[in-house]
Amino acid sequence: MTKKVLIPLAKGFEEAEFIGIADVLKRAAKMSGNLELIIASLDDELIVEGANGICIKADTTLAKIDAKNLDAIAMAGGFEGMMNLKNNPTIIKIIQDLHTDKKIVAAICASPIVLAKAGVINGEFACYPGCESGIDGVRVSKAVVVNENVITSAGPATAILFGLELAKHLCSVEIYEKLYEGMLVSLTK
Repeated sequence: MTKKVLIPLAKGFEEAEFIGIADVLKRAAKMSGNLELIIASLDDELIVEGANGICIKADTTLAKIDAKNLDAIAMAGGFEGMMNLKNNPTIIKIIQDLHTDKKIVAAICASPIVLAKAGVINGEFACYPGCESGIDGVRVSKAVVVNENVITSAGPATAILFGLELAKHLCSVEIYEKLYEGMLVSLTK
């Protein structure tokens, strides 16, 4: 059965994080044959401008997706992007519903704040330093933190590792290992 992952695209998103998530998961989808990415803008505008002025075209809009059939959500950061996600009641409801069903809810950089607003963070998590203020939990200085079905990551440089962790949980350890090796992650240590 194909797993569906929502990557919401909010104005002001962090481009490197979005690309890290989307690229790794697209590679995993090709390898597994049972993963589908849904890149959705929050409103009717499909072309969304990121924090650094790079525009990305969404596949669809949030209003057109069937949230009941999602298996995961993965959110890029960027302060403005995070604020737009946090202030969107549909995104908050999707996170809460996925979390209730023990499905993957994931966020990088500033966007663990969105997970906190949805009430799904407890225990250890990663985020961009300074973004932990007001979050009930313990920020740890790690690239990626997996806490049951909640996956969080620190920031732009950790986006590929974040994407790989998502691929591991949504596809398989084998696909994770092939991508890790093929993308030359071992050279970054």
